Formats: sequence, structure tokens, C-alpha cells
Amino acid sequence: MHSAEAASALIGWTLSVDGVGGRIVETEAYDHEDPASHSFAGPTERNAVMFGAAGAVYVYRSYGIHWCMNLVTAGPASAVLIRAIEPTDGLDLMIARRGLDDPRRLCSGPGRLCQALGVSRDLNGMRIDRPPFALTPGLPAEVIVGPRIGITKAVALPWRFGEAGSRFLSRPFPKA
Repeated sequence: MHSAEAASALIGWTLSVDGVGGRIVETEAYDHEDPASHSFAGPTERNAVMFGAAGAVYVYRSYGIHWCMNLVTAGPASAVLIRAIEPTDGLDLMIARRGLDDPRRLCSGPGRLCQALGVSRDLNGMRIDRPPFALTPGLPAEVIVGPRIGITKAVALPWRFGEAGSRFLSRPFPKA
């Protein structure tokens, strides 16, 4: 399955780390032919997990500040960035980790999401189908599509996916 198909299909699934998590409401796709992908220039120590088996978790530091979590998909060096979830489980711990109590801001962005869920480089390379992770299918969601955020290459690719009407997105999608 191409990373864009996987990114779309994950909308509505539930993701948790040690029981803390919620419904995935926003994702972005990246693959080895995509100049915005970490895998585009080939394997490095940082992106080695992307060149491994599907189902691995690829965690990296963004701008030297925030952790970001990706799920490696089938296909060469492809992954799905988890951009936002609707928090449903472990809210008290998320609030303590983030230092705020507005549910809409707890996990609305990849850095916020990782902070709220306790994701760090220590989880890089672990399997999404084994503890501390849990990923379970959810009810089908109406998916909207748009350009990815925070990149400078291949900006026009419509590889950002979100749940229509969700209040928990990192940013609104452009109007069609």
C-alpha cells in the first residue's frame, strides 16, 4: 500500500502509547521518490528505520525541538507522519505533560502529539503492533485532502489527510 493510501486509511484509527492516546484525525504521507521525505537522498543513521520493515515507528527531532512520529509503510522507504489525534485516553497525563488543559491543543500537531503521548527517540524502531504501542481500526471517517504543512519541497502534493469537521486538526484545510 502506498504511503498516501495508508495515510488516508489511518484516519479514524486509534493510536496509543502505554494507554495514552486517541483517534487519528490528521496524517501526511512521504515516500522515497518525494523530495520532502527524509528517505529521498538515501539511508542515513537518522532515517535508517524508514528503510526497514513496514510497521516500524520512525521518530525524529524536528527543528531541534519537537519529536515527530511516523509509521513506516510497505514500499521502499515510505512512512506516514501522524500529525494530530483527538485525545480520548489518558487525558490527565497528557495535560500534565503538555502543561495545558485545552483538549483541542493537546495533540494538534506532530510535536504536541509526541509530547502528550510521551514519544521520544527511545521509541524509534519499535513496532507499532507491540507494546507500548496500540493501533486499532476505528469507524470509517470522511477524509479530506490537501497539501502538506511545514515543508519547502513537493509542497503541492495532496498528501495531507484529515477527518472532515474535526476540531483537533493542527491547522484547517484549505477550502476547495
